[in-house]
Amino acid sequence: MNHSRVMPPTYFLLALLAMVSLHFFLPVFEIIPSPWTMIGVIFLLAGILLSLAGDHLFRQVGTTIKPFEESAALVTKSVFRISRNPMYLGFALLLTGAAVLLGSLTPFVVIPAFVLAIDRLFIRTEEKMLLEKFGQDYLEYQLQVRRWI
Repeated sequence: MNHSRVMPPTYFLLALLAMVSLHFFLPVFEIIPSPWTMIGVIFLLAGILLSLAGDHLFRQVGTTIKPFEESAALVTKSVFRISRNPMYLGFALLLTGAAVLLGSLTPFVVIPAFVLAIDRLFIRTEEKMLLEKFGQDYLEYQLQVRRWI
């Protein structure tokens, strides 16, 4: 599978499917009892807001949201002051919210696997491209803002 053709939302959906499958077929044990599972909604909302805010800023400055395409602008304001990758962080928060809502242990093992996959398959290459395009400006941004949070 060529990772440049499989976009991050596909990895997100596969991770979500894996979480739900693990919960129903191999839950191990419940770690978050109901009604405390509803705290997951907070993570879901945060993930949605973060992802949408990042997407909105990209559209506002006219740069691409697609991985491996050349960026037209370096976005460093708003949610990009919290994370260099707010949309990927948003996906991770959505997965965290889903895991909390499910309440069993096994869905949580998917989150680090998702983060590692996104980091290795997308972020590292994107960072190299941004450094080549924006040079010192991107280097300074990297020093000020963490990759995830």
